[in-house]
Amino acid sequence: MKRLLFILSMLAATSVFAQQKAERPLVQFSGVVINADSSGIVPYVTITNLSFNKQVNLANYKGYFSFVAHEQDTIKFTSIGYASTTIVIPAKVNDKSYTIQVRLSASITHLPAVRVFPWATTDEFNKDFLSMKIADDDLAIARKNLTGKSISSLEKTLPLDGGDRTILNYNDMHTNLVNSHSITNPLLNPFAWGALIKEIAAGDKSRGVSSDY
Repeated sequence: MKRLLFILSMLAATSVFAQQKAERPLVQFSGVVINADSSGIVPYVTITNLSFNKQVNLANYKGYFSFVAHEQDTIKFTSIGYASTTIVIPAKVNDKSYTIQVRLSASITHLPAVRVFPWATTDEFNKDFLSMKIADDDLAIARKNLTGKSISSLEKTLPLDGGDRTILNYNDMHTNLVNSHSITNPLLNPFAWGALIKEIAAGDKSRGVSSDY
């Protein structure tokens, strides 16, 4: 008995709700959908009447729509790349017509970064990894730059600064001074005197002059 009364009460409530819903006045719901940021037209927006069996309508390529709905129906506007918005048709609409301008805001979706690798398989990656040449670090580069060969090549190509020129001039002066002390006077050399006397004697004989005094 209690179950029967529950079923009857549910049927009565459903009947009342359906009657109230059917009694809601019809209205010609029209409008245009635009971009809230640029005021440009948003074409082919999907329009769903959530209060009437989720009936679906579609705006045209100019963003215009027009269909029959009920007062106080909840209408949802959705489009790819935009955030959905919901509109409720007000009650007691004048002239049985309701026109609205719907603004949709662009929806920005941040996708995770994707890194593309040139290897098709793991074997190709392993092969390239094992054959790759690893770049030198800062310490290895510094050691190469400080080798004797590197410094020698830099000395041949880089111009001398003031300090280098001063040292070079000092070394030249020192070398010239040492060489000047190593040169001997030929007049102090007895072998040179002997050679000179022989040359004079040879010259006198060629002229027929006696060397006896």
